Amino acid sequence: MPVNLRDYQRKACDAPYEYWAEKPKGNPLIVIPTGGGKSMILGTICEEFIGMEPTTRMIMATHVKELVQQNFEELLGIWPFAPAGVYAASLKRKEVHNQITFGSIQSMFRVAEKFGRIDVLLIDEAHLVPPDEAAMYGKFIKALRTINPDMLILGLTATPYRLNSGMLTEGDDALFDDIIYEISIKELIDLGYLCPLVSKATQTVFDLKGVGRSGGDFKIGALQAAVDKHPVTEAAVKEVIAFANSNEHPRKSWLIFCSGVEHALHVRDEVRRHGYSCEAIHGDTDDGDRDRWIKEFKAGKITALTNANVLTTGFNAPRTDLLAMLRPTESTALYVQMVGRGTRCMGKDIHESIRNGKSDCLVLDFAGNVRRHGPVDQVKVRKPGKGGGEAPVKECPECHSLIFAGLRECPDCGHAFERDVEKNIKQTADAVPILSTSKPNWVKVNRRTFYRHDKPGGTPSVRVEYMCGFTVHKEWICPEHKGFARVKFEKWWKEHGGGDDAPFTINDTLTQAGKKVLRETTEIMIRANGRHYEVIGRKLGSPGVLTQDNFVSVQPSREEIVARNYELNGKPEEAARYRAQVAARQATANDNARPTMPGVSRASAAKAWMPGHAKPVAQLRTSAPWAAEDKDVFASTWGKHDFDDDIPF
Repeated sequence: MPVNLRDYQRKACDAPYEYWAEKPKGNPLIVIPTGGGKSMILGTICEEFIGMEPTTRMIMATHVKELVQQNFEELLGIWPFAPAGVYAASLKRKEVHNQITFGSIQSMFRVAEKFGRIDVLLIDEAHLVPPDEAAMYGKFIKALRTINPDMLILGLTATPYRLNSGMLTEGDDALFDDIIYEISIKELIDLGYLCPLVSKATQTVFDLKGVGRSGGDFKIGALQAAVDKHPVTEAAVKEVIAFANSNEHPRKSWLIFCSGVEHALHVRDEVRRHGYSCEAIHGDTDDGDRDRWIKEFKAGKITALTNANVLTTGFNAPRTDLLAMLRPTESTALYVQMVGRGTRCMGKDIHESIRNGKSDCLVLDFAGNVRRHGPVDQVKVRKPGKGGGEAPVKECPECHSLIFAGLRECPDCGHAFERDVEKNIKQTADAVPILSTSKPNWVKVNRRTFYRHDKPGGTPSVRVEYMCGFTVHKEWICPEHKGFARVKFEKWWKEHGGGDDAPFTINDTLTQAGKKVLRETTEIMIRANGRHYEVIGRKLGSPGVLTQDNFVSVQPSREEIVARNYELNGKPEEAARYRAQVAARQATANDNARPTMPGVSRASAAKAWMPGHAKPVAQLRTSAPWAAEDKDVFASTWGKHDFDDDIPF
């Protein structure tokens, strides 16, 4: 039967023959994102290979029954009378004499000799092949090559890196030698074959302090114990429902990734408590229930599915338009696989998908995975033994000195840091894009705030934060810089009603901003750029005038957020103690007597501090761990985003 392959699918099908002509002993890898049609490529390779070599015998191996059945049915759709069969105990079929066998590795690895001589082994979801020869794939391949030492191996995957770390083609124990064809999620979205992803910052956070690692990821038991807390679950589910019921873009099919079986059941119960249909799927779910619930979810009869480590690969539900990640992971592959469940279009392309009611998929990342791994089209694949690269600095909340992140006590003022929450709690959530690029989008601004920003070794600047609902977007203006950065600031200042005499210092800028001389920002246009959003346009209102709507979404103070997080994590005594400390500090600060800082007089510090607009000047410690240089960083970094500090200066 003639098959109309997309251009990239045709190239993927042709790539193995060109590769094996040069490297007949090599094991190549094809990388196609989830939803890109791997089953179609596998089926076409099977048909064409046997068309060229009629005596060829092939096995297509994978790890879940849904993929075995999906790939088998795709081949029959291309080639209705294909000499193919299935070997999978979960599908109650064990056929060994067909020319093409679609099977689960769990069922086949002990009985390799039953299949006889195999010429080509195709492996779907190849990232799940461990390097250990004693594992199932290792034993199966060794047994097949005992019969036919010249057997060819071809892998297909959406994530060409191991579940823990490192590329599949790297290392002495790597099964695969080369990636012979690859196309990215971004390219398929631009071509209209995949559905765009959008991400929103969430207020609910997980406290992962004390959760250990094993095999390149968090320990499952400890992770579930840290995450599965009723107040946190309740808060997260409320956010999911709030986003799903947005008038701007309501969501109808929710897929929720959880940190364990009990967690999946508890999240399911909380969703049900709010009146929505929801089922939980995990490794112990009865096969009949699992098949029925998945079928009903795909048909739109069930609103939500929660799951624990079972719907990350091989799950095809194009209706899914909301993904909620309540499962933190340090595995880049697992992160990409989870997000990939939402990229399928409801139809042959995005145009048909929009007509069917799905124009994009919303990703709610309660687990911090986007921030941990980066946008899904620009993920960071860490080498074994490499750290996450987090910035080694923090700011003292008392004297606002910048100090080494590992210190328990501030060397300037003696402030003792709270170990449980200070590290992880923020008053508002920074927006992290799920894709590295996106179309510009206007968002409403509820509040605009100015802060001084000091960067090690660089000229200070002013950080402008726009609160848009629960999300904060940032831009930087540079009154003390030279050259183009200064020109850009003067233009920004004039456009905002500040006139032609733009200030030349940070303090003057903050002072004038506090006097309401600038026009308020009512909307900003944002666009994803790498690991962050950039502000590329603004709609301005009257100077210093906010609408009543702007006050509705004003967030609690940072101190109150910290106290609430204590309560969410079952520590009411700590919350009460923290609130008492805050009240005591505020009582002694009513005379505006700010702590003195090195090199800054008490009067200057008080003058620089403006409640609601600018926090006290942060003092930079130039001792270890930095060797701060006296130079204009702008000259070498303008136009290049420094993602360690979120700004180009």
